[in-house]
Amino acid sequence: MKVLSIDVGGSHAKILATGLPREQERRIESGPHLGPAEMIAAVQELARGWSFEAISIGFPGPVRDGRPAREPWNLGTGWVGYDFEAAFGCPTRVVNDAAMQALGSYAGRSMLFLGLGTGLGTALVASGLLVPLELAHLPYRKGRSYEDYLGEHGLERRGKRKWRHSVVDVTRRLTDAFLVEEIVLGGGNVRLLEELPPGCRRGDNADAFDGGFRLWEQDASRP
Repeated sequence: MKVLSIDVGGSHAKILATGLPREQERRIESGPHLGPAEMIAAVQELARGWSFEAISIGFPGPVRDGRPAREPWNLGTGWVGYDFEAAFGCPTRVVNDAAMQALGSYAGRSMLFLGLGTGLGTALVASGLLVPLELAHLPYRKGRSYEDYLGEHGLERRGKRKWRHSVVDVTRRLTDAFLVEEIVLGGGNVRLLEELPPGCRRGDNADAFDGGFRLWEQDASRP
């Protein structure tokens, strides 16, 4: 099946179709002006000339039953309850953006994904089964959440050295809690890690495209 994979972020929305090299991704700027209708119109224009039969959307927020469960912080409104499949006119699946990147990063066994970006994206993949998670706002230390320590604000508040220490501590705790065989660290701020914590490997934001393709490869991947 030929799939159009859409990775919607707070600063850009990026697309790529099955069979195309990653260097041919196309993108538009996103932000508070971008609602679902505006995104769809822009994607249809960007994807002109590409062939696809189905669509995957990585959405920057919680997803329930294949639809956004909460309006995103950095985008426009109208996402909750929007019928993407009807608007695109072809089969469409929507998952959390961290979950889509996690599926694209998966190399077998059991894996936890942590997206170190503006916030903290989390997802689990075990035996090919994708399990979106929302660990970011669980309590961690001193009345603050995991995202308060590992997200952008935690990095700015505490500095790189303390932030790196927290990344090591959190990956150790979550490895023990989930009994995973590896953790993939993705997101824009992973570049700030000079050394990766034990049991971790570095992800690539472009893995989200592969995750979008994989969503249609087997029923087990569907959240």
